[in-house]
Amino acid sequence: MTAQPADVDEGSGRAALGRALRYLRERSGKSLSELAAETRYDKSYLYRLEAGQRLSKLAVMEDLDRYYESGGLLVQLWKVARREVFKDKYKEFMRLEPTAMIMHKFTLGIPGLLQTEDVARQSLSGAQETGTDADLVEEQVVARIGRQHLLHRSPAPSVRIIIDEYALRRPVRDAKMWDEQLTHLVDAAELPSTVLQVLPFAAGAHHLMDGSLTLLWQEDGSSVAYTEGNGCAELIEEPTAVTRYRLSYDRLRDRALPPPESIGFIRDVLEEHRS
Repeated sequence: MTAQPADVDEGSGRAALGRALRYLRERSGKSLSELAAETRYDKSYLYRLEAGQRLSKLAVMEDLDRYYESGGLLVQLWKVARREVFKDKYKEFMRLEPTAMIMHKFTLGIPGLLQTEDVARQSLSGAQETGTDADLVEEQVVARIGRQHLLHRSPAPSVRIIIDEYALRRPVRDAKMWDEQLTHLVDAAELPSTVLQVLPFAAGAHHLMDGSLTLLWQEDGSSVAYTEGNGCAELIEEPTAVTRYRLSYDRLRDRALPPPESIGFIRDVLEEHRS
């Protein structure tokens, strides 16, 4: 068996996923070279997954689950490992988000749930300086895009997202990348369980201009509020406080464009961008 690198926490979800990958490969009697040839994944990449040094995209675990006929084991371990990419203060929120039946969200920028992979990578790589930073960015991209599977699960949660117009007026530098992002927003807005609204500049100043707000409701009726802003985040569980945030969100929703007009607004911005 390959030894775990010294800088990998053997009790982490990523290490557990790596051990499972190595066990399944060795049980199948394959070398890393043989596995690489049969799956078309690079040998060094597969080694790093087994060593717990990298977190793959969800699709890779789905491929390997099919290859090993492991019944979704790798996907389940990947979901646990994915949460560890986020800082401790996000972990409880990340635990609650995938099981929420109802989600209401307001963001000043393009929310991670609706970002394309390229835009996610650019937004996460602003502080990148070294090769190690680049690896961390890729893991964060994987984790962020991996969250989006909840929009397509069955049954899908009821999701309402309000985006400030500011997000639509601050494009990335690559024109094609931004075109794809705006198109992706329109496509997401047409999902049967997703409602997207735009809060236009014309709505004036509002009480959430310094951050974002997410409200989650679980199947058992419990709810939480999660706020981010000015470099800090807070998960609110006290029922009275959650109710206040819900009313705050409702007031903002009343000032946003209705869903059909919001989709039209995004399409207009897309046409302006293309012209």
